[in-house]
Amino acid sequence: MRRIAWLGLVLFAFSGCGSGDNAAAPGESTAGTTTATTSGTTTEGIDPLADAGTDPVEGAAGGGETALLERIAVGRHEGYDRVVFQFKNGLPGYRVEYVEPPLTEDGSGDPVTVKGNAVVVARMEPASGFDLNTGEGVMVYKGPKRIDATSAGASAIQELVRTGDFEAVLSWAIGLSDKVDFRVTTATSPARLIVDFRNH
Repeated sequence: MRRIAWLGLVLFAFSGCGSGDNAAAPGESTAGTTTATTSGTTTEGIDPLADAGTDPVEGAAGGGETALLERIAVGRHEGYDRVVFQFKNGLPGYRVEYVEPPLTEDGSGDPVTVKGNAVVVARMEPASGFDLNTGEGVMVYKGPKRIDATSAGASAIQELVRTGDFEAVLSWAIGLSDKVDFRVTTATSPARLIVDFRNH
């Protein structure tokens, strides 16, 4: 089991490189935001991203409620870098795909810069970092809007930048060192959208 430090705030654990409920099982934790991981190991001779590619990947929402983003995890493993979006209220629908710059912020149309030579956008709906069902609204995701993935030891992933949280559509751009294969999986308890990128 890989040990993950929530930047000094949370301890979290990822299992191996599988999908489904075991893809990123949570360990003992307290309130936190962003994760950094140490490298793990994989079975020699087995490609953890054998089913990965560069085509868009999408999936339907798991329920009718707006999924609320709680945490984002990023880190390096042997053979791949991983991003995890963790939600409450179930899993949103999603589309994960390569996009060409320039990028703009949803709603405002302001330009958004992302480090790297290639960009993947994860678009999730209905989803938000704010809970609007509590009167004036409560911020659920309290982490940064721009995350330096290299500080977590990632090599393929350079940076994560929020590009939108508008009308129940949540978008994050993932800047990469180069265009590489990626794989999308989901997990439950808690609900997670997991994106793995091949590294070197």
